[in-house]
Amino acid sequence: MFASPAARREMQLLGLAAAFMAAAVSALALIPAARSGSWAAPASASAFWLLAAWLACAGAGTGLVRRTLPTHDPYLLPAVYLLAGWGLVLIWRLTPAFGWRQTAWLGVGTAAMLGLALPGGDLRWLRRYRYSWLLAGLVLTGLTLVFGVNPSGAGDALWLGCCGLYLQPAEILKLLLVVFLASYLSERRDQLFETLPGADRLPPPAASLQYFLPMLVMWGFSVLILVSQRDLGMSTLFFGVFVIMLYLASGRLFYVLSGALLLALAAILGFYLFDVVRLRVEAWWNPWADPSGRSYQIVQSLIAVAAGGLIGRGPGLGTPTVIPVAHSDFIFAALAEEWGLAGVLAAVGLLAVVVFRGLRTAVAYPNLFGQLLASGLAVLMGLQALLITAGVIKLTPLTGLTLPFMSYGGSSLVSAFCLVGLLLRLSSRAGQALRSTGA
Repeated sequence: MFASPAARREMQLLGLAAAFMAAAVSALALIPAARSGSWAAPASASAFWLLAAWLACAGAGTGLVRRTLPTHDPYLLPAVYLLAGWGLVLIWRLTPAFGWRQTAWLGVGTAAMLGLALPGGDLRWLRRYRYSWLLAGLVLTGLTLVFGVNPSGAGDALWLGCCGLYLQPAEILKLLLVVFLASYLSERRDQLFETLPGADRLPPPAASLQYFLPMLVMWGFSVLILVSQRDLGMSTLFFGVFVIMLYLASGRLFYVLSGALLLALAAILGFYLFDVVRLRVEAWWNPWADPSGRSYQIVQSLIAVAAGGLIGRGPGLGTPTVIPVAHSDFIFAALAEEWGLAGVLAAVGLLAVVVFRGLRTAVAYPNLFGQLLASGLAVLMGLQALLITAGVIKLTPLTGLTLPFMSYGGSSLVSAFCLVGLLLRLSSRAGQALRSTGA
């Protein structure tokens, strides 16, 4: 049986990703020789285990999805696995011990993605139990207020830990919030957004406020817990996703303008109420006032980005290890130094592919819930990437978020693959709808 054009395209793209990974891992293995200037230095053969693990995850994941969901979007998995593999190479180069852990999490993330993508049927179980799912996420996140730990031993306690394994519940909560909003907005759209002349500019009618209350309460609890943890980056992400999904469901510019005003007000209040906000804003406004103190991280990030130039200093030849937490929050700066502007544009382009394909799935999906869910997931991915990359290059204050698929973090990587699993499932249904209409 001949493969479909979409399947051939997917395999070709995955082959290009595999070729890039083979070249990047080979460069990683030769780092000791390159840095010493002597070819007598032993190569790091352990790096090739990374390549084997990546090939196993990418091959098995793509093969199983292709067999079960033949109409899924063929661009998602090559882009996602290339981003995840590239991130693995950077993490192995920066902190090899974390590289082993992230490789294991790649396997867990692939299994989670398959667990969401492969089962038959629609996603009715997500819609039906929306309150239960979100409540479970809130409970898990709330437990960090009492039992929270930080794997590094210092800093905000945003994780739950047991037996050497750590979970950041906020990573789960952000997906569940999108599911809740998509379900609630699709079910209550008529009551929430009554059709009025000039509805794209007016606030919601007073009669619809009773339907806003359950949604506002659930969203408010989410943000309140995150603010109490001082997880301000995730709080900003939640607020942004909430406002954008309201706009997508209603088409009213009122929500965007109101959201911008509320965000500005929250930023002003946060500056005066939270030391962490004040420090980040001051470090963003003038990092050179204290370059060896509170602004050390952002200053070193800017130096790394500038040192990368157009094509970078070469894999393993830069010094991004001087940046604190370079393997996590500042992996974008490490990418910029060693791969240059070319690498930065490639990574941003791959993230844009995931976002664009998610939005394309939303346009083609046959019902409102799927449209809102696909667009919400795409917005979540794009907004998170935008917030962290803008913070690293000093366009905005730092938020402490991770770069999707690339930064170190088991919870972040698994949640990103769960997001992709949902998009694969939605894109398969959208592909079937397009085929049935002959589009």
